[in-house]
Amino acid sequence: MQAAEVEQSLPVADRLPGRYGPGSVASLSFDKGFTRAADWELLSLYVPTVVMPKRGKKNAVEMARESGKLFTALRHQHSAVESEINSLEHHGLNRCLDVGLDGYRRYVGCGVMSYNLHVIGRELLRQKRRHRNTLALAA
Repeated sequence: MQAAEVEQSLPVADRLPGRYGPGSVASLSFDKGFTRAADWELLSLYVPTVVMPKRGKKNAVEMARESGKLFTALRHQHSAVESEINSLEHHGLNRCLDVGLDGYRRYVGCGVMSYNLHVIGRELLRQKRRHRNTLALAA
């Protein structure tokens, strides 16, 4: 991660209320590299739940905050989103080589379709295995 990315947490969070309306953001989740106490304090003033895990050794207050049920649940959601992003990148959405808005839309559509076909295929294989196991148990 580049040091400049750490500087992006406040500008990104500042744009969200303007885009989605004041009070529309219930939580923000960041990777461990974005941890800065000053940023967390400022974001906590206008976002109810800020998930900004700290790297390294934590004090008692940080341990209590990061072991709470809501923090843990939101942290798991963050991991799930990261996993889905990685999967989309694996299915061709890591870099858009098409030019213009139409090309971008086409590129994203093909990437999402590729991902969806993969998910459907995985489900069909799961159903086939379950059916095969049911037949084996019945015999």
